[in-house]
Amino acid sequence: MLLLRCPLLPLLLLLPLGSRPQKLPTRDEELFQMQIRDKAFFHDSSVIPDGAEISSYLFRDTPKRYFFVVEEDNTPLAVTVTPCDAPLEWNLSVQELPEEASGEGSGDPEPLEQQKQQITNEEGTELFSYKGNDVEYFVSSSSPSGLYQLDLLSTEKDTHFKVYATTTPESDQPYPELPYDPRIDVTSLGRTTVTLAWKPSPTASLLKQPIQYCIVINKEHNFKSLCAVEAKLSSDDAFMMAPKPGLDFSPFDFAHFGFPADNNSGKERGFLKSSKFGRPTSPKPRVDLHRICIGNKNIFTVSDLKPDTQYYFDMFAVNTNTNMSTAYVGTFARTKEEAKQKTVELKDGKVTDVFIKRKGAKFLRFAPVSSHQKVTFSIHSCLDAVQIQVRRDGKLLLSQSVEGVRQFQLRGKAKAKYLIRLKGSKKGASMLKILATTRPNKQSFPSLPEDTRIKAFDKLRTCSSVTVAWLGTQERNKFCIYKREVDDNYNEEQKKREQNQCLGPDTRKKSEKVICKYFHSQNIQKAVTTETIRGLQPGKSYLLDVYVIGHGGHSVKYQSKLVKTRKFC
Repeated sequence: MLLLRCPLLPLLLLLPLGSRPQKLPTRDEELFQMQIRDKAFFHDSSVIPDGAEISSYLFRDTPKRYFFVVEEDNTPLAVTVTPCDAPLEWNLSVQELPEEASGEGSGDPEPLEQQKQQITNEEGTELFSYKGNDVEYFVSSSSPSGLYQLDLLSTEKDTHFKVYATTTPESDQPYPELPYDPRIDVTSLGRTTVTLAWKPSPTASLLKQPIQYCIVINKEHNFKSLCAVEAKLSSDDAFMMAPKPGLDFSPFDFAHFGFPADNNSGKERGFLKSSKFGRPTSPKPRVDLHRICIGNKNIFTVSDLKPDTQYYFDMFAVNTNTNMSTAYVGTFARTKEEAKQKTVELKDGKVTDVFIKRKGAKFLRFAPVSSHQKVTFSIHSCLDAVQIQVRRDGKLLLSQSVEGVRQFQLRGKAKAKYLIRLKGSKKGASMLKILATTRPNKQSFPSLPEDTRIKAFDKLRTCSSVTVAWLGTQERNKFCIYKREVDDNYNEEQKKREQNQCLGPDTRKKSEKVICKYFHSQNIQKAVTTETIRGLQPGKSYLLDVYVIGHGGHSVKYQSKLVKTRKFC
């Protein structure tokens, strides 16, 4: 008994049969192994080789037929059909091989076409039929001899599929065996992580064959075969390399959900991909699907998931010798919700200090007790820029990035409630002050010019003094300047660490104070003031700070300036 497996197979089916039966060639293992290495030999052929998986393509509503011959009665037989991206209808039938040719007793062979019709047009006995998208099997420990016919049809769409047939199922075992409990267990669940565990395949633990496990993560549904996963991914996608021992890999460390193309990784892992055949189709949108092979460990943590989101997890055991796989029973899990943050209540006209962790967020609520025409939000970001969003009764009114001091005036509404979301910087922790008020004249934060730098005049620099200037505004404010001697190796990085604009003069030593004065100008072009700092030491470096203090007592610091007196005069 055998399945057909040589380059002359189509011809063998059509050769004239003499008065005595002619046996088809028996399985030449060396020749067979050489042939199955040449995958192109069986591609799109009507012959199924014995013991090798073939991949092919179906056009919608266009049936496809495959043949193989079982030569002897009572032969074991196993046939596996794997649908990829669409349900299939398939059935397996068998018919007897003709033992004698007609030839009207002349002994002359029948014409080839007549012989072909004699074999294929007769009604066979149906052995098995199936309709669906599951990986389905026909297994028999004792099959009759005859010509076996496998018919496949896709009524939904053009699709890929795989077929495997063997007459030695006990010894071949190309598909990894599943454990007695083939389920995937969710052992740990967090807001952004899910830990999975599964029992090892007996193919690895008992038969000691090389098995690796491949995880598939997506938001839509579970997959029944690795072939179905491959059909979802673009042709440029490939298996990711296994993570280093002891480090779980997160497939979500990418700018978009889905793997970037990696043309080398697939080659390194040696996985074969089905060729894409069929009618031209428009490019498909990229799917939210992740696939990663993790070696032979049987516990894995997926990280960087989104909170309060349902994910589907599938596990496939892959025999790295045959590149054939078996699916575990998939599972799904919903990540935990974000920890509900305490909402800070803002009081009308009162400044509130806010601290935000790196990449964190804070929520504030402002509910005016009286009707109002306008509401004003004043924000002073002490360090890096922060993001602010303001919603009134759920409707987004404002979304801005704030650096330094900013003021926003929004239209009011009776009995309205405002929700403020503040998002911190990616660089580090954020600190800010915020004021909400329905009284337009209530201004705690002083107004600032667009340019808050301090300018030093090099030509006016002496051994004991420096002269500096800074911009003001049309609003009359109090300005205080402070000095502090620093080492010669004091650099910009150290200065940057001290740029907390919310630290006021009350944090400085009295000995560092130079002078305080009021200043403003109705002509904004002339709103400039200068100051000469005296009593300095020759050849020394000083850090100068200017503070502007508003009517409510709140202060804002200008950008610090590093100056140095002349060493020789």
